[in-house]
Amino acid sequence: MLLRPGELTLEELQAIHAGPDDRVMPLLLDPQALPGIRASAAVVQAAAAGDAPVYGVNTGFGKLASTRISSEDLATLQWNLIRSHSVGVGAPLAPAVVRLMLALKAASLGRGHSGVRPVVIDSLLAVHNAGLVPFVPSQGSVGASGDLAPLSHMTLALMGEGFFLRADGSREPAAAALARCRIAPLQLAAKEGLALINGTQTSTALALHALFAFEPVLESALVVGALTVDAARGSDGPFDPRIHALRGQPGQIDVAQYYRALLAGSAIRASHAEGDDRVQDPYCLRCQPQVVGACLDQLRHAAKVLLIEANAVTDNPLVFAEDGAMVSGGNFHAEPVALAADAMANAIAEVGAIAERRIAMLIDSSVSRLPPFLTPNAGLNSGFMIAHVTAASLASENKSLAHPASVDSLPTSANQEDHVSMATFAARRLQPMIDNVGHILGIELLAAAQGVDFLRPLQSSPALEQVHALLRAQCPTMMQDRYLAPDIEAATALVRGGALGAVFRNLPDLPALWVPA
Repeated sequence: MLLRPGELTLEELQAIHAGPDDRVMPLLLDPQALPGIRASAAVVQAAAAGDAPVYGVNTGFGKLASTRISSEDLATLQWNLIRSHSVGVGAPLAPAVVRLMLALKAASLGRGHSGVRPVVIDSLLAVHNAGLVPFVPSQGSVGASGDLAPLSHMTLALMGEGFFLRADGSREPAAAALARCRIAPLQLAAKEGLALINGTQTSTALALHALFAFEPVLESALVVGALTVDAARGSDGPFDPRIHALRGQPGQIDVAQYYRALLAGSAIRASHAEGDDRVQDPYCLRCQPQVVGACLDQLRHAAKVLLIEANAVTDNPLVFAEDGAMVSGGNFHAEPVALAADAMANAIAEVGAIAERRIAMLIDSSVSRLPPFLTPNAGLNSGFMIAHVTAASLASENKSLAHPASVDSLPTSANQEDHVSMATFAARRLQPMIDNVGHILGIELLAAAQGVDFLRPLQSSPALEQVHALLRAQCPTMMQDRYLAPDIEAATALVRGGALGAVFRNLPDLPALWVPA
């Protein structure tokens, strides 16, 4: 794939993240970027040879910015920067996240405003294309001045120090891995270490990782929510397009359309279109377009923010080769990513919260009019009683995880860096939230399919009958209590693995979930 700095699309980022058939997506820098890269590098080289103090070129960093560095120590300054900043802790970042980090950093430097030589970008892409994954601890960044610690660990591996991750999760010394792949260790020149570790590429990669991981889960939430409507013999009136047009919220309009398509042709719905004494459904059924649609709008906005950030130049100082200027600023501050990740957290939590309410409704016979706890012999059998408790615990956990990270800030670097974004944690905590929602939806899928089984011989819609069949191929109807945890894991795999999403995507003429700018 041709890496075009400043022009990456969401689809290209998703391909880099996933790789073709779980292999690395090879990247080649667009040759048109080379003149700008070389011009900005020449500006830095001239500054390094001059007498004027330039931050990060011939001065120290952070609070030490007023300390001048002699010309013979400029390369050592960059090496020391990387070594001293490689202080992350915790479990390593997932390979997909690190692949994005390498690509995003290469794309950012490729814009030609960072003052690095082409060899720096070549090194990033060579490591990426060789399938090497730098060992990058997941904790230790506050999201300003950029993702210093994680990007330092990434850079350390490029230099032949630090480690790469093997496929089994163990660590391989970086020098040995580079030699095995015939990649020369990166030798840093003036400013290059700073350019590599200033920036928002870790927090952006983590947030994109969550966006891509949540896509099949959100598709499944729509499918499972529709199946629950049928299991509870709910009305499709709340999905009438006229209702949603009057409000005008785009996500709400689209979600209502998704539900109409998923429920189209349901004999269960037709069976109680007349003569049903229930006037209105509970909110967990009736308000799905309003709730999930609002979540979709937040996720779409986050996708736009993250796409902009993926194409941005976020290191410091920035080089403007047209007039030879180097200007210090604050593009490394990841506040846009932090706020987008917080919005994603709220949306992810709400998708799980309304799903938990749908499970609670299904097991409550006074509301769903299904057998208590979805079991034929309640009392002797507990049915889905405690499966719902598990869903409730996960929904509650997500409430705590959804607390905004961006409102927190601790001054660092002796108060020089006195307001930080916490974007890296804001994005990193999304993955356990997605895992929780996946399990909640797995439990709901089992409960909704059980509810539909009680309505046989009536059939749901063709799309939802496909979903029911996918589940029943692995998990039979629960006519009496059994060990249910394996069923939950099997159902969750359908939710997260894309099988339910495939049913959703095969519906004709539906708007796409993500609508990037």
